Amino acid sequence: MTAAATAPEQGAAGTTPLGALSRLVQQVNDTGVSYQDMADRGIDPDGGRLPKQWYQKLVKTPPVNPPNVAQMHAISNAIGKPFRRVQEATAEQWLLYEATELAGYDEDVRIVVAHLAGKSASDKRRWRRMVEAEDQALREIDE
Repeated sequence: MTAAATAPEQGAAGTTPLGALSRLVQQVNDTGVSYQDMADRGIDPDGGRLPKQWYQKLVKTPPVNPPNVAQMHAISNAIGKPFRRVQEATAEQWLLYEATELAGYDEDVRIVVAHLAGKSASDKRRWRRMVEAEDQALREIDE
């Protein structure tokens, strides 16, 4: 008698695509930065480090729990990416939250972008041509 085959568990190796932080670390590794290099460079604000195996595991079999703030600082240093990018990737991988804010822009810009986000592709192209035409006209006036 043979046992019935069971479906793979959710999150089993090879069945789930990598999360955002895992992909970010993998992309850096793909450029030739070894996990050991990451471990050597990945120093958190208190001087702590994540071992080479931590980075390997993040890519191969991601942990259930997200890294804490100090670990995110270490990862940021390890992979040479801004802390904010590591935060965003962590939130996307573990909280299913994708950062979409327009930091650094005033309310008028955010309203215009939000308005255009709901437009069709052809409407967005038309608006882009109008903005670029205005820029061109202003340059010609200044000449």
